[in-house]
Amino acid sequence: MNVRRRKNATGKTAGREPAQPRKDNVSLMCRVLGFDWSDLSSWHRFVCLMNRPTDPAGLGIFRFLFGLLMVLDIPQERGMSYLDYKYLDGLDVCRFPLFNSLRPLPLDFMYLVYVIMLLGALGIMLGCFYRLSCLFFLLPYWYVFFLDKTSWNNHSYLYGLIGFQLCLLNANRYWSIDGLLNPRKRNAHVPLWNYTTLRVQIFIVYFIAGIKKLDADWVEGYSMGTLSRHWLFDPFKLFLSEEMTNLVVVHWAGLILDLTAGYLLFFDVTRPVALFFVSYFHCMNSQLFSIGMFSYTMLATSPLFCYPDWPRRLIAKLPRCLQYVLPQTQPPQESMECVYTGRKGKTASQPGLWHKLGAAFTVLYIIEQLFLPYSHFITQGYNNWTNGLYGYSWDMMVHSRSHQHVKITYRDGITGEIGYLNPGVFTQTRRWKDHADMLKQYAVCLQGLLGAYNISQPEIYFDVWVSINDRFQQRLFDPTVDIVKAEWSPFHKTPWLKPLLVDLSPWRAKFQEVEDSLDNQTDVVFIADFPGLFLENFVSEDLGNTSLHILQGEVNVEIVKEERNVTLREGDHMQLPAGEYHKVFTVSPGPSCYMYIYVNTTAVTLEKNFTRLLELKERAENGSETFQLPPELQPIISGTVEDVHNTDPLVLAYLRRQKRLELSERRRNATLLQRVDRFCGKKYYLLRRSFLMTAIAMRNLALGRPSLEQLAEEVSFANVKYEDPFMKSEKQQDSLHHEPEHIEL
Repeated sequence: MNVRRRKNATGKTAGREPAQPRKDNVSLMCRVLGFDWSDLSSWHRFVCLMNRPTDPAGLGIFRFLFGLLMVLDIPQERGMSYLDYKYLDGLDVCRFPLFNSLRPLPLDFMYLVYVIMLLGALGIMLGCFYRLSCLFFLLPYWYVFFLDKTSWNNHSYLYGLIGFQLCLLNANRYWSIDGLLNPRKRNAHVPLWNYTTLRVQIFIVYFIAGIKKLDADWVEGYSMGTLSRHWLFDPFKLFLSEEMTNLVVVHWAGLILDLTAGYLLFFDVTRPVALFFVSYFHCMNSQLFSIGMFSYTMLATSPLFCYPDWPRRLIAKLPRCLQYVLPQTQPPQESMECVYTGRKGKTASQPGLWHKLGAAFTVLYIIEQLFLPYSHFITQGYNNWTNGLYGYSWDMMVHSRSHQHVKITYRDGITGEIGYLNPGVFTQTRRWKDHADMLKQYAVCLQGLLGAYNISQPEIYFDVWVSINDRFQQRLFDPTVDIVKAEWSPFHKTPWLKPLLVDLSPWRAKFQEVEDSLDNQTDVVFIADFPGLFLENFVSEDLGNTSLHILQGEVNVEIVKEERNVTLREGDHMQLPAGEYHKVFTVSPGPSCYMYIYVNTTAVTLEKNFTRLLELKERAENGSETFQLPPELQPIISGTVEDVHNTDPLVLAYLRRQKRLELSERRRNATLLQRVDRFCGKKYYLLRRSFLMTAIAMRNLALGRPSLEQLAEEVSFANVKYEDPFMKSEKQQDSLHHEPEHIEL
C-alpha cells in the first residue's frame, strides 16, 4: 500500500487534489508504508484507506501488458496452435479433468472457446468493453484450466488469479478505448485497493515460493542439481566450482531472492536494487525453462510496486512529438469509486456500499491466498510425495523427478489372462505417473477402452519407480493393488500410495562418492524397495558386466531362466547374466537398498569405432595416412554417400552423428541476426497455424464442413512448418544420397 505522493509533469501532486496542505508532521510509518496506525483504528477508517484516490496510470499500463502477454500466450502455452491434436473428435484418449464429468466440446467449438478467450485478452489489452472482455477471457480460461490437470502449474494458476482480479478492478481508467468513449472513465482515479490486491498477490508468489524453498532438499542443493550446467551460469564458474555454483547461486541465491523480493520491491530505498535483481532473475528463467509468458508477466508486475504515476513522469521526459501518441500526462480526475477525505474547501465524501465491499474483498482475498498454499490437510487425496493439487502452492522448482521404470499390467477378470501395456498408451501426457488422482482416472479409462480388445473386466496394476531430488529409485504406488477398484477420495489419504523413504536421504552423499569413482563408460542406478515386494528386471545384451551390489538389508535374487536363487546381504554383490530376466525379492524386515553397476558395451564399442573413423579422417586430410582408403570408407572424407545399400552401416551412423554435431556447432555459433531470424520464423509459423486452423473451425461452424479432400488440403496448408536454414542445408546434402531412416546400429 505504498501511496506516498510524487509530483507529476505539471508540478501538481498526482493522486490527490492539487491544493494539498503541507504535512510537516507526517509520521515515520506514513512515510515508509504510506499509511498510519490511525488508518487501521476502525473499519470506517480502513475503508477510507482502501478507497483512497490513486493514480490509474500504473494500473492501466499493467492491464495493457498483461492483456498483450495473454494474447501471445493463448496460441502457445494454452495450446491454440495444436488444439486439433489434443481434442480431435473421436480420439480414443484418456483425459484428466479436475471433475470427471467435465468433458471437452467438439473440436470446432473448442476453437470457438479459444477465440472467445483470445478476444477477451485483446479487449483487456485495449481496455475495450473492459468488464465484458474480462469475462470473455476468464470463463474460457478456467474451463480450459480445469479440463486438463496435466498442464497445471503455478504460473497458469497465477494468470487465472490476475484475470479474476482484473474483472473487479478499474484498470480501464487509463490508456483505454473505454476512456475515449466515456469521459467519466477517462483518466479517473482508482481506489487504492486496486493496487493493494495485485501487490499482495505478487508478494505472496515470491514470499511463499521462498518459504517452500526452506525445504532441506533445496537448502542442500538437491532440488535442481543439474541446472548449474547451463551456459547461463558460466560466468559464475569463473570463480566457483560447478558444485558450489549449484549450491550457492542456484539454490541459496534463489531462496534469498524469493524471500526478500516482495519486501525489497515495496520500500523506496531498496526498490531499484530489487528491480534489477528480479529482472535479471526472470530474464534468466526465460532462457532456462520453457514457461511461456511467465517470466515476462512477472517483469510486467514489478512496476506495480513503483509510484502509481510513474508512466506520467516517464512520458513527460520523452520528446514532445512522441507524447501525442502516448498516454496523457495530465492529473487524473475524481471518481465515484474513491473516497475523498480532508479536501480543502470541499466536503469529504463518505464511503458507500461498494467502497465497503471493495475493502472487504481485499481482506478476504488476501486471507484466502495465504490459506490455500497450506490447505493440503483438506485435499489429502492429492497429496503424494508432495502436497496438494500442484497448481496453487507456489512450490516452484522445489522437486525434480526421474523415472527409471514404469510397468502397466492388466489381468482379464474372467479368463485370468495377464498382459502388459505400453506406458502412456491412450494418453498424450506422462504426468499421470506422479499423481494418485490421475492414476485412478487413467486406470478407469483403460478399463473402458480395453473392452474393445476382448479383455473383460480388466484389473489394472501399476509399478512406477521414481527418484525425487536425487534419492533412491523407489516405488510410488503399491504394485499389488488393482487401481480400477482401489479407493480414492480427494479428502482422504490414498491407502495404496507408498511412503517416501526419507530416512534414506543421507545416502545421497554416498551416491556422489560412488559416481565419482566410476569411469565415463560405467553407469549406476540406486534402488530401494519395500519388504515383501520384488523388482523384475531384464538385463539387455548391450549391458555387459552388469552387477548387483547390496547397500542395506537382505535380498533374494532369482535368475528366472536358470531357476536359481541367491541370497545377498549388505556388502555382497553378484554378476547378472545378460539377455535374461531376474527378480530381486526384499526379504529383510526393513527396506533393502542396492545398486546396479553396468557398462553399455554396444555404446562403448560404437564410440571407439567413431573415434577410429575420426582419427582416420584427420590423417587422410593432413596427408599422414599413406594407404588409400577403401571405397566403403571414402564417405568419411566427402561427407556424402552415393550408394546407401553398399555402404557400411557404421559409416552411415558416423556421418549422421557428425552432421548433428556440425549442426549443433553452427547453431551455437550463430550470429544474433540469425538467432532472431530463427526465433521470429518459428513464432510466425506457430501463429500462422493457430490463425489458419481457427479460421477453418469458424468456417465449419458457420457454413458446415466441406469435403474431406478439401479439409485435408486446408489442414496440410496450415501444417507448413518453419525450416531451419541449417537443417535446410543438411536436407539438401542428404537428398544427394537419399539415406534411408531405418538403417541404425
